[in-house]
Amino acid sequence: MNHSEHPVQRVRVTSPRVRRPRPPRRTGIAEIDRQSRVGEIYMASLLRAQLRLAVVVLAALAATVGMLPLVFLGFPGLNDILILGMPLPWVVLAFGIYPVLVALGWVFVRAAERNEQAFADMVERS
Repeated sequence: MNHSEHPVQRVRVTSPRVRRPRPPRRTGIAEIDRQSRVGEIYMASLLRAQLRLAVVVLAALAATVGMLPLVFLGFPGLNDILILGMPLPWVVLAFGIYPVLVALGWVFVRAAERNEQAFADMVERS
């Protein structure tokens, strides 16, 4: 049989399951990018968590380093204690504060990263 004499007729085959296009899933990331009300709520929750953390660390700083002048005023005899030829308050101010500052900074960074990871996990799940 010669195909040129009888052209083959094409048949369109379709599935009985016709898919309708779904609206795109609105993720938390998309909400933040679009700056929608939901995105604003997500961002506000992260900012509140970070602000709460900053207040806690600042309170810890005030309770440790910030109270030193009151301790030195309340106990004037500390000036009479000499370490390496320096009064104790000077030694504390020169050497004792920095480990506290480093520790508070380390705690703050770790907690801030945890807040951000929790936020990212929440946004990706939504």
